Amino acid sequence: MSKIRILPEQLANQIAAGEVVERPASVVKELLENSLDAGADRVEIEIEGGGTRLIRIIDNGEGMDEDDLLLSLERHGTSKIKTQEDLGAIGTLGFRGEAVPSIGSVSQMTITSRPEQAELGTSVVLHFGKLSKVHESGCSFGTTVEVRNLFGNTPARRKFLRTARTELGHIEEVVKNYALGSPGVTFILRLDGRDAIYLDNSLSIEQRLANIMHYDGPFIPVGKPEHTQALRRVSGFLVPPEKVTAGPSRMRLFVNGRAVRDRMILHAVTEGLRGFLMKGKNPSGLIHLTLPPEEVDVNVHPAKHEVRFRNSRDIHALLSQSVTDAMRAHQLAIKTAIFGPDRIQERTRFPSDSKPEHPPSFASPDYSTELPDDHLSQRRQDSPSGAVNTRRSTPVREKSLSSNVRAPDPVQPLFVTAEPMQRLSSEPETVPVQRDNHQQDKRAVGHNLIIVGQYDDLYIFCKTSEGLLVIDQHAAHERLLYEKLRKQYLANTVVRQTLMFPETVELSIFQAQLVEKNEEEIDRIGFSIREFGGNTYIISAVPALAGLANGRELFLDILEQFGSESSKGDTGGYLDTILATMACKAAVKAGTKLSNPEIDTLLNEMTRADLFSHCPHGRPVVKLFTRDEVKKWFYRT
Repeated sequence: MSKIRILPEQLANQIAAGEVVERPASVVKELLENSLDAGADRVEIEIEGGGTRLIRIIDNGEGMDEDDLLLSLERHGTSKIKTQEDLGAIGTLGFRGEAVPSIGSVSQMTITSRPEQAELGTSVVLHFGKLSKVHESGCSFGTTVEVRNLFGNTPARRKFLRTARTELGHIEEVVKNYALGSPGVTFILRLDGRDAIYLDNSLSIEQRLANIMHYDGPFIPVGKPEHTQALRRVSGFLVPPEKVTAGPSRMRLFVNGRAVRDRMILHAVTEGLRGFLMKGKNPSGLIHLTLPPEEVDVNVHPAKHEVRFRNSRDIHALLSQSVTDAMRAHQLAIKTAIFGPDRIQERTRFPSDSKPEHPPSFASPDYSTELPDDHLSQRRQDSPSGAVNTRRSTPVREKSLSSNVRAPDPVQPLFVTAEPMQRLSSEPETVPVQRDNHQQDKRAVGHNLIIVGQYDDLYIFCKTSEGLLVIDQHAAHERLLYEKLRKQYLANTVVRQTLMFPETVELSIFQAQLVEKNEEEIDRIGFSIREFGGNTYIISAVPALAGLANGRELFLDILEQFGSESSKGDTGGYLDTILATMACKAAVKAGTKLSNPEIDTLLNEMTRADLFSHCPHGRPVVKLFTRDEVKKWFYRT
């Protein structure tokens, strides 16, 4: 007797059901795909008993006549592919023709359907895979599928299901995903007779996302209107980085309208947000990726959760750049809201090599030239080893006992720029004095900012037309330095500052190996080092932008980054971390009192910067408390 045998059709369907129908949510997913492929613009989902008692899907799609309805019960019966060529360019959500017979083999299923032009519809009844009844039915056009007693003939499968609440949660996620993937369709989800989801097709996709995420906004839009007809395009909405919560990613990813789980897409979005997300936080929002069907393979997973791209590297670059562009546009919107459109537009009036008549004293220095000797003569020694530091000593001033908020008052400037920064107007930069109702002096900066003062020698308080603006001076300066340093690094033009007293540093064997291995990168970053014998090295120059930092300590910190685990698999990531470390060490510190011109210059540089809302480590730089928020604190609304 032969050992090889052909499985009975019903058993084969149950095996297929094991791949396609994992739980009630799988049934909802497969049937929703059929409804959407049928052109429905309204779908109602009714669930009872966690999905095992009843799943009913009602749509107003094109419907089926009796012949098509019977054919849909056969394995691999489908209207969505005809030839082998069709399989390479799938443009529908469902296509295998396994869902209906697989679901029918593990449930009691009734399907009623009518094409719009037909007077009567057809109903078929299956009892765990066996066709028991076919008859005409008076019904509205479209299709209604009822699935009862799911897994009733496979009690072992039923035992593996979770609680009803958990299963309902999975069903809700499926409905939410398809509601976001098909914004032109009304979705109604009823759980045990109550409406759990009602998303009308009049809602925009942004409104749907806000409703589903229980988030009031605002979102950062991804994608450009002029790209809506492009063959390859990215669109979506991101939650601003400062409002992202810690924990797993809450990104919903779609490829050609299909909800997918894809690490490459998520990684590309995260890359685009590099420098904006704090450690431990992941992106949130929605990304739609639209590609020609022939460039994506959706037939790599039985439940179609995963896809494969013909050219994943190009897709990664497209996604990452789209998110980066969105963040740059978001920065411009923030700047315009804070500093005003007039102030932003004035940047374009003067060439980049124009110089102000009176140089500012605060520095996020440009350093396109070496520091002159007279600036070096103003430096002081910070350690016995001869480390050079640009910080100047400032006179000690008494703090007010009544408040930690102080109006900025003149102090010795902390930094001196080697090349003065470009002015924002052709007139000498003056600071007009404005007075409030109590005749207190407040200096206007930019277009619509009035400095109130410093709090805790860390936060700068400003009055705007919208409310109260708070700026973290260290985070703001750190971001500005990082962007300048990164531009210099990418252009291979990092300017060095020769140390008046070169530093000697004793390294471990491992550290010495790192120096030898990464000699070119260390040089490109702006350090000049040479061997002095054994594991001893001499640091003769440091990056000019890191002038405030202790050269020896900074070098050792950077060397540690070269030896970290993260440097082995993500070259761009760890180099960004190194540049961020340099910027952090060089930036003005918490507890530093700033003079009036220093605050002015910091704010003016922020108006010039393309990116400024977050420090390189993802911490927010600015926070706006609106008038309404302040009124709510005091119950004045």
